Amino acid sequence: MKLRRTTTSRRSLTLAAITAGLALTVAACGGDGGDDGDKAKDSATPTASTSRSGGAEPSAPAASADKVLAEVKGEGGIALSVTSADRDTGGFLTVQGTVTNGTGKAWVPVNWRGDERELMANGGSIAGAALVDEAGKKKYLILRDTEGRCLCTRFTGGVRNGETATWYAQFPAPPEGTTKLSFQVGAMPPAPIEISEGE
Repeated sequence: MKLRRTTTSRRSLTLAAITAGLALTVAACGGDGGDDGDKAKDSATPTASTSRSGGAEPSAPAASADKVLAEVKGEGGIALSVTSADRDTGGFLTVQGTVTNGTGKAWVPVNWRGDERELMANGGSIAGAALVDEAGKKKYLILRDTEGRCLCTRFTGGVRNGETATWYAQFPAPPEGTTKLSFQVGAMPPAPIEISEGE
């Protein structure tokens, strides 16, 4: 008899503990799900508005990218723009810009890769570009690696008619006092640019 009572009371305690545990679990899941859902909705709105306001900040660099230091036209309808010329702390000068093809057909800048045999492997690229310091009577060529690959844009497949492509080119930085240079590539007219100090 004592054994039966003990077993019954143990079963009752176990059943009560399981029931209480399930009740707490259901309440916790139901409560958290509702709160998380509300929190998710609440946090989704600020995140969206943050990304919208954050999107406004990236548009500022885009606006500065639209700032044109120089623009030249030539070669039967090619327009070249220089949008930045930043001196880096590592002793490099990075020049960036755009090229727009208005020739009426696909354009591959074969003559922009330069005349040097080493640069021929760069294909349609801007490897033949140079910076000219007229006051200091110096010419700076695009940097290249040990295999002759330029530190510059390669226009793989060329640029279709009416399209605009971005480009960059890295040069050795001229001395600190030198800020005004001329960017030259292919048969395009020289584009006078001014260097800005990088961060």
